[in-house]
Amino acid sequence: MYDAVADDYCYPGTTVLKNKLDIRDATELAAFEAEVSETRADEELPAGDLDFAHFKAIHRHLFQDVYDWAGEPRTVRISKGGSMFCFPENIAREAKRLFAKLENDHFLQDLPPAEFARRSAEFLATLNVIHAFREGNGRAQLSFFLLLADQAGHTIDLEALDPGAFLQAMIASFDGDEAPLTAAIERLVDDENPRELA
Repeated sequence: MYDAVADDYCYPGTTVLKNKLDIRDATELAAFEAEVSETRADEELPAGDLDFAHFKAIHRHLFQDVYDWAGEPRTVRISKGGSMFCFPENIAREAKRLFAKLENDHFLQDLPPAEFARRSAEFLATLNVIHAFREGNGRAQLSFFLLLADQAGHTIDLEALDPGAFLQAMIASFDGDEAPLTAAIERLVDDENPRELA
């Protein structure tokens, strides 16, 4: 849960985000959001150029059933666990810088698994600090990462994903220690058992 103050994204006097079904209970909204975003994640994701516009399109795809602002960068300041994310007025600039670096790095193609893990951890850590959206950043980041890995020639074994450990690794990366995230990604890379593409 974000360290929340009442803002225009929330119903007045609450920290419940305004949503398309007008759900006013936070627990019910979280369950609905998880269910529909997981369903959307199983669908074909929007095509794109692995840039910020593509990342926004992925978020829009995942959360289109829940929020009117799906895919739009947030306009309020948010934090979690006392850690402040990128101020909204800086999101566009920082995202442009990050995705330009990804392009300059040839989208991490043709790297051995350990190097891909290190460089993608660095990318994800920065993307997480930017935290472009009011909600749903982690799920959008994971979906984008899966596309990035696939286009970079790596197979990701999602069965090996420990969500709790991955979250802790992301938190450590926010504090400047990317080693746990690198290790977590390296455990997911399963190039010896490439998955069949439909």
